[in-house]
Amino acid sequence: MMQVQSREETQTRTAVTELPSETTTPAKVVPVTSGVTRWLIAILDPIGRHLLMPFYFRRLQVTGQENLPKRGPVILAPTHRSRWDGLVMAYAAGKPVIGRDLRFMVSQDEIKGLQGWFIRRMGGFPVNTKHPTIGTIRHSVEILRSGGVLVMFPEGNIFRHGRINPLKPGMARIALQVASSQPESDLKIVPISICYSEPVPHWRCDAKVSIGTPLNVVDYCTQSGKKSAQQLTNDLEVAMNNLDQD
Repeated sequence: MMQVQSREETQTRTAVTELPSETTTPAKVVPVTSGVTRWLIAILDPIGRHLLMPFYFRRLQVTGQENLPKRGPVILAPTHRSRWDGLVMAYAAGKPVIGRDLRFMVSQDEIKGLQGWFIRRMGGFPVNTKHPTIGTIRHSVEILRSGGVLVMFPEGNIFRHGRINPLKPGMARIALQVASSQPESDLKIVPISICYSEPVPHWRCDAKVSIGTPLNVVDYCTQSGKKSAQQLTNDLEVAMNNLDQD
């Protein structure tokens, strides 16, 4: 769907000129953008926060909001259990909570039709979870380099079996790329557990969000890239598991 931009939208664009020459050529890069349409957020956020979420869920408990950084680049790394997760994240860690807009890396299958129209205007941008494009990766890096807040689901897809699925290494690689080039940015990754009382959330079920202690990405920039990414991924998985079991 063609993205219609308005004056109210704030856009973050990838820099094609920074494309690594060993992966592809600049001509082949499809730029990825994301934006936040202010008037739409102003209407939908109060509706979701005060009407939809309290109406749909019998109880929605959020703990650990004090662990959410109020400044600097941040990756929010929640478990992925349902299509409700994006709305739950906006409720638990959105602008009314931390004072900043969230950007969401969303499966390209979900950014279609009317749903996709809304997602694109509320900070979402597409990712091919099996083969992420250079454009998507570069856009993620630019969001973080500009001090933004990026929501990424490190498991990659929705899993309903009640345990943490092995994390994909892409998040750690993006984070380390930013931290190694801007160590003063103090990039952090916040592990988050989203749990529902039912495998498939239904009306009047319970939801619980547990927000853990942030991981300091610059602390992992001491080894080779591959080893650092693996250690960061392992530590994040442990932190998410601990939250999931509380």
